[in-house]
Amino acid sequence: MYEALLREYRRPWKLATLALGLGLLIVGAFYYEAPDWDIPISIIMAGFAYLTAPWSLRVMVERRWKLWPAMLFATWFTVDGCYAIYWYFTNPLALELMREVNFPASLSLYWMCGLVWYWNGSLRELLAHARAELRRVLRPRA
Repeated sequence: MYEALLREYRRPWKLATLALGLGLLIVGAFYYEAPDWDIPISIIMAGFAYLTAPWSLRVMVERRWKLWPAMLFATWFTVDGCYAIYWYFTNPLALELMREVNFPASLSLYWMCGLVWYWNGSLRELLAHARAELRRVLRPRA
């Protein structure tokens, strides 16, 4: 089980999308002068999202009810918990000013990451699966 999970975390296409997203977050930290957007929190939150977002989405999609408390905790911790802890020690004023507006933005990004990294398999397998599904849907009905 753990080998399969580690294989998914090491997929080149997933690591590439993580790097791309993290790069955009780092650029955003310089471009937007938000008091709560810096490089360390970008790395922390992106890292937790990479580890938890696809699993959290899978728990919901597969209706694995017994895992919902863990999924809700992982989602909350990634979206708000680690953010609050970081800013509490780094700049409590930034936390007070920005926490309410950070939550919806981070939650949206979290679920988008879950969608991007949801597929378990290689990019080649994903494209083959998508082609097969497209052919199935577009096949004329008799």
